[in-house]
Amino acid sequence: MSQYFEIHPDNPQPRLIRQAAQLLHAGGVCALPTDSSYALACHLDDKVAAEALRQLRQVDAKHHLTLLCRDLSELASYARVDNRQYRLLKLATPGPYTFILQASKELPRRLSHPSRRTIGLRVPAHRVTQALLAELGQPLLATTLIAPGQTEPMNEPQQIRAHFQHRLAAVLDAGACRREATTVIDYSGDTPLVVRQGWGDLARLGLQAPA
Repeated sequence: MSQYFEIHPDNPQPRLIRQAAQLLHAGGVCALPTDSSYALACHLDDKVAAEALRQLRQVDAKHHLTLLCRDLSELASYARVDNRQYRLLKLATPGPYTFILQASKELPRRLSHPSRRTIGLRVPAHRVTQALLAELGQPLLATTLIAPGQTEPMNEPQQIRAHFQHRLAAVLDAGACRREATTVIDYSGDTPLVVRQGWGDLARLGLQAPA
């Protein structure tokens, strides 16, 4: 049975954040809020937890998982970022944008795309997620919380608990999030390519949706 933490969305209780971090350190997969939808997340260095996360979403190794990072400096430790990319990332973070970038040597190969050597990275703006990242002191491996067979993200914590209660270590209930995924931008090449139009506003970045 999943543990259920009712966490204040603006002033997360440190005791609950510590408990959630302990569950992640122990290999658990948790559901947590972001500034787009809820996400599934696990410890970056736990191979078994990463595989459990993929099984929950029913996705294979070619599906880009995302590193949730505290800030741009942490993001740059796991991806190769030049000055042009950095300028765009600075405009977009924190916020509901996921960037696909070339992985750095520091990123374990098992976490990157098997043929492209790329990884999704994001700096979320939600205070609960930021508090958890600060407590852990490193990124989380995550994916949008979409139930198998569905196309829309889940955003009601009670429903998430009912659906996954025997497969998640915890649900962090900070109230309902938006029911919309992030905007995904592939900047692993010379120019940014919009892969998915989500909650993040492209005009803020000077980009346009694909035709």
